[in-house]
Amino acid sequence: MRTKQELTEVVRRDRRAALVINARSRRGRHLYERARKRLDAAGFDLLGEFPVDRPGQLERTLATALDLGPDLLVAGGGDGTVSAAARLLAHTDVALGLLPLGTTNNFARTVGVPLGLDGAVAVLTEGKVIDVDLGLAGDVPFTNHVGVGLSADIMLRTPPRLKRVTGRLAYPATALALLTRHRPLRATVRAGGGVHEFVTHQLYVANGGFHAGRPITADANADDRLLVAYPVGGPTRRDLLRHTARNVATGHRRTLGDEPFLAVDELWLETDRPAGVEVDGELHGRTPVHVGLAANALRVMAPVDSPDR
Repeated sequence: MRTKQELTEVVRRDRRAALVINARSRRGRHLYERARKRLDAAGFDLLGEFPVDRPGQLERTLATALDLGPDLLVAGGGDGTVSAAARLLAHTDVALGLLPLGTTNNFARTVGVPLGLDGAVAVLTEGKVIDVDLGLAGDVPFTNHVGVGLSADIMLRTPPRLKRVTGRLAYPATALALLTRHRPLRATVRAGGGVHEFVTHQLYVANGGFHAGRPITADANADDRLLVAYPVGGPTRRDLLRHTARNVATGHRRTLGDEPFLAVDELWLETDRPAGVEVDGELHGRTPVHVGLAANALRVMAPVDSPDR
C-alpha cells in the first residue's frame, strides 16, 4: 500500500482514473457528458467511462472500472452510488473521487467536497488523499448510516412504480401513508458496558456528520472513530415529526455530548420484535444487528484543508 502522500502525488501527476456515473440519479443523466468533458479538460487519463442507467448494473460496473487499474475511481451519483463504491474500494490502494450528483450528498458534505461539479473536479485535481472510517452493519460496510424502524419500512414498502414516476418524493409519500399505522419499537442498545433503551419509531446509527443533507451535530465526522446512535423522537407519531423538524433546524448547533446521542465505537442493537435494517438506503436483514467500525478503511480525494487522523 502506498502512503496517502504517495497516492496523492500519483493522482495529481499521472491522473489515471476511471469514471462511473449513476445516470439514474437525480442529476446524473444530465451531467454525465459535462463531467466527462471536465475531467478530460483537467488532464485526466480516463481508462474507462461508464454511465449506468439500468437497475442492478452499478456494482458490476464499478468492479469493471476497478479492474482497469486506476489510481482514482471517480463515482458520480447520490449516496447510494458512493456507498456501493466505498464497499468495493474498502482496504484497497485506490482512492475514491466524488462527484456529488444526488439529492442529499451526505458523504460528500461530510468530507468537505463541494456540491458543484466544477468545485468537485477541482478537488480531484488539487486535493489530497485522506483516510476515513467505514461503519460495519454485520459485515456490510457503510458510509453514512444504519436505520431501524420507519426508514426501513419505507424502503420495503415504497412501490417501484412510484419511485420511477416521482423519484425521491416517493419516500415521504410512503412515509406519510405508513406513519398512520406504524408501531413504535422498543430498542435496546448495548455499548461501552452499558445498556440504553429507547421506545421510538426510528433509530439511526450514523458514521459521519450529515443525514438528509443536514448536520447531525457540529462535531461528528467520518474520521473520528465513532458511531453516533440516536432515536428520532419517542413513542408517539407527533414526537417523530417534532424531533425530525428539530434535528433539521438545530443539528449544526448540537454536540455529541447532547441528549439523546450515544457516541461509541461499536454497539449491539436489539428490538422487541424483529425489525428491518436499512444500510445507506438498502435493506440488509433484520434485527438484532452488531454495528462496528473499520477505522481508516477508505481512501478519499478531499480538499487540501480537510482534517485527517
